[in-house]
Amino acid sequence: MSVTSAPKASHIKAAHKVLHYLKGTIGLGIFYSADSDLLLKGFSDVDWNSCADTRRSTPGFCMFLGPSLISWKSKKQQTSSHTSAESEYQAMEFAVREITWLVNLLTEF
Repeated sequence: MSVTSAPKASHIKAAHKVLHYLKGTIGLGIFYSADSDLLLKGFSDVDWNSCADTRRSTPGFCMFLGPSLISWKSKKQQTSSHTSAESEYQAMEFAVREITWLVNLLTEF
């Protein structure tokens, strides 16, 4: 059974929060002129072994469409990395998953 056919109270509450946010930000947006450079760019970095207790790293990324930041995230890794290079590759993979999703989304329009 899908969420749309049988939503739970938590789903309704989340939907109301989204609608409340949209209502309060109706005049905001990202605007592109006809001559905008709509190149999709992504950047990633990692803070290797940033948690002293668990020795886990924290990767992050940010994605730009033209000059506008459209997506960003950082999240502590589930496991510790043995080297900084391993952490950097995991951070890149984290970013590649997001940029792949964005490319798929943008090609639908």
